[in-house]
Amino acid sequence: MKAVKIAMVGAALVWSATAYAAGDPVKGEKVFKQCKICHQVGPNAKPGIGPVQNNVVGSKAASRPGFNYSEAMKNSGLTWDEATLDKYLENPRGVVPGTKMVFVGLKNPQDRADVIAYLATQHGQ
Repeated sequence: MKAVKIAMVGAALVWSATAYAAGDPVKGEKVFKQCKICHQVGPNAKPGIGPVQNNVVGSKAASRPGFNYSEAMKNSGLTWDEATLDKYLENPRGVVPGTKMVFVGLKNPQDRADVIAYLATQHGQ
């Protein structure tokens, strides 16, 4: 039974890595347009309703300068790796109850992979 669980976890990790690798940053930029209501990226990005998303992939949650995060986000202890971003983008309030983010989430896994691929290209300032 233990070997079956290990195999299932391994398969899930391989699928996850493949899903993110399959993300298309060009398509992700198009999907990200709905995020631009609150979030900016690029060299002149500034915090607004939400924090700037430059260099977000691999960063610690609540670490973007110039943004007043919720206590829930400050205390989440999350690192925005691809797997965590995928879960959060699918259901923000499910991952961080009490977050200020009111977005209901991206339900399509390919859209999430594409947005993550796009965000990985955004280094800005």
